[in-house]
Amino acid sequence: MDIRSYIELTKPRIVSMVLVTASAAFYLGGHGFHDRTQLVLALIGIAMGSAGAASLNAYLEQEYDAQMARTRNRGIPSGRIPPMRALMFGTLLAITGVLLLALTVNLLTAFLVLLAAFLYVLVYTPMKRLTWLNTSVGAIPGAIPPLAGWAAATGHLEPRAWILFAMLFIWQHPHFYAIAWMYRDDYRNAGFKMLPPNDPKGTRAFRHILIYCALLLIVSLQPTNIGFTGSLYVWGVGALGFGLGLFGWNLALSGAVPDARRLLKASVVYLPLWLVLTIVDTMP
Repeated sequence: MDIRSYIELTKPRIVSMVLVTASAAFYLGGHGFHDRTQLVLALIGIAMGSAGAASLNAYLEQEYDAQMARTRNRGIPSGRIPPMRALMFGTLLAITGVLLLALTVNLLTAFLVLLAAFLYVLVYTPMKRLTWLNTSVGAIPGAIPPLAGWAAATGHLEPRAWILFAMLFIWQHPHFYAIAWMYRDDYRNAGFKMLPPNDPKGTRAFRHILIYCALLLIVSLQPTNIGFTGSLYVWGVGALGFGLGLFGWNLALSGAVPDARRLLKASVVYLPLWLVLTIVDTMP
């Protein structure tokens, strides 16, 4: 068995991002990592559910991955992983993760992880070949990990948790539109209905990027409006939002792949810094 290929099948970078956002939400919801056993069990279950969903996504998209330069060397299209083994591997991971959460954490967390996997595998994945709106639909399961982390710590959801959800939902749009613009020819060749490949001049894609950067800045200020965070957070997240918008504006002006790559990198930096600001400013 090629263990490295199976690890790659789970999209570890995405799983890492999921765990970071879930951990931050657990901390914020529980006012610290007081129940570390609960935290560890929650993260294991969430990781398994996310890894299983990613593996099932790879199974369903194997034919299209083989047509794209950036994905044709992945485990299934390259022949290193037999498709049926990938299917069984992903199914086992997802089911085991959800069961672990249901039995050791709580049913709400298990339901949220199951919902994320369902939306990602059975709704978002087929929608990628139907409509460019798949990005917004796919952003829903991508924004559920903070809800799962919060639910694992508290057993319920409240407005502060939904603000985290909204932030992550909006953040994914400039992040993934940058990726789609960079690889628009690949997506077009594989028949994916992403926004940039169906917008040759990038007019709509760039407009959406700027709109979502503006929305991100507006929504990012809501934790302070409800008394969750203070002035340090406002100034910090304001600077982050302005910087992200500047990278988006540069891309809109140039339409160049290097500027899309800079926007992508800026979005990757934005996420952990936003979480750090939120945690630091809410410390007692």
